[in-house]
Amino acid sequence: MGGRGGCPRELVVKFFVAPDDTSAALTLRTGPGRAFESISFGNFDPEEAVVEWECLLAGGGYEELVDAGEPRIVAGEDNGGRVVFAIAPRLSTALAEAEHPRLRDVAASWVELRADEGETIGTEIAEAIVSDLAALAGSARRQSHGIYCWVA
Repeated sequence: MGGRGGCPRELVVKFFVAPDDTSAALTLRTGPGRAFESISFGNFDPEEAVVEWECLLAGGGYEELVDAGEPRIVAGEDNGGRVVFAIAPRLSTALAEAEHPRLRDVAASWVELRADEGETIGTEIAEAIVSDLAALAGSARRQSHGIYCWVA
């Protein structure tokens, strides 16, 4: 998986809606900008997070998803710099269909998973990330587009 090993540096994380991999890949150098509906966060490993969220929301094992190539990279820099990856359709669907109490439970479980790995993510922040991403997934679904993540 190209994980970032506990976020040794400050990260900018932007989840965004795009019509296809080609359009999403074009954001690599500058980010999604205003051309794409997006939400921004920072300082967590989104590649690891999306696999954990998929396990929590849709089932399956972490290693199984990683071995299957999740998350799928659509563009990246060789030096460990910026990357754009696709959110799995299964995760996008699960997010779009989840009710608020379920999203809150997933956020709480994610906070616990990260704590077990020595990372601290506040519960309110986790809930905001998961809820905002669920809203973005709903928007992507209405447009028949995918969700991508730009990390720098």
